[in-house]
Amino acid sequence: MLDFVLELKPIYQVIIATLFTWGMTALGAALVFTTKTFNQKYLDAMLGFAGGVMIAASFWSLLSPALEMAEGGKIPSWAQVAVGFLMGGAFLFAVDKLLPHLHPNAPMNSAEGIRPKERKRSTLLVLAITLHNIPEGLAIGVSFGAFAIGSPSASLAGALALAIGIGIQNIPEGAAVSMPLLRDGYSRKKSFIFGQFSGMVEPISAIIGFLAVAFIEPLLPFALAFAAGAMIFVVAEEVIPSSQEEGNKDLAVMSLMVGFTIMMILDVALG
Repeated sequence: MLDFVLELKPIYQVIIATLFTWGMTALGAALVFTTKTFNQKYLDAMLGFAGGVMIAASFWSLLSPALEMAEGGKIPSWAQVAVGFLMGGAFLFAVDKLLPHLHPNAPMNSAEGIRPKERKRSTLLVLAITLHNIPEGLAIGVSFGAFAIGSPSASLAGALALAIGIGIQNIPEGAAVSMPLLRDGYSRKKSFIFGQFSGMVEPISAIIGFLAVAFIEPLLPFALAFAAGAMIFVVAEEVIPSSQEEGNKDLAVMSLMVGFTIMMILDVALG
């Protein structure tokens, strides 16, 4: 399988990887076809797991390689990475304030962004998970871009490990949209369509990240750190609070630990 992927052009590798992560979002959304009642504890555990995967991916797949790539430059390696990390968080902060969205499990009166009350609940939930998927897609695109330009700190196996980890945590993200909509009275079909739709942004943002580093190689450490900062902002502002809103704090925290451990093993073993 790895040999087949190696033979593909890098841009096709990115597309296939993000189609996989989109498919995993659809898999999570498809849970609406198996049950009408969904255990809230299970959903909170999955969200916590997703947060753990994203935190581990931010360090092992993004920040650590970024620091290695920045060594030997005209400025200290930590400076470029620190600026990129903070700017990634600032970018998602701005998007969070502008994009109307609603956290999973949250009531309509807590919707955020510009004029959220003018939007349907389904649209707000989809936009919330779309917000999660922007940095995830960027991270995948930048990782494959680093491999494409021959960076010694990057590998195809590492990029694939990142895509697999993000794909796994996309399952609860798809369910986090579709299951609340089903409870709100939407049909199974509509709930599934809205749930999987949130994953569409990953291929788009991945291609943007890939092209950015493929054509501007010195940008690579900054781009990796930028994606990491964006992911950490999403975890702290969206994923962790959503996993604990229903009172399942201990379960969510332990699930986060498990998610972090699995992503760390994936990255170290494959990368």
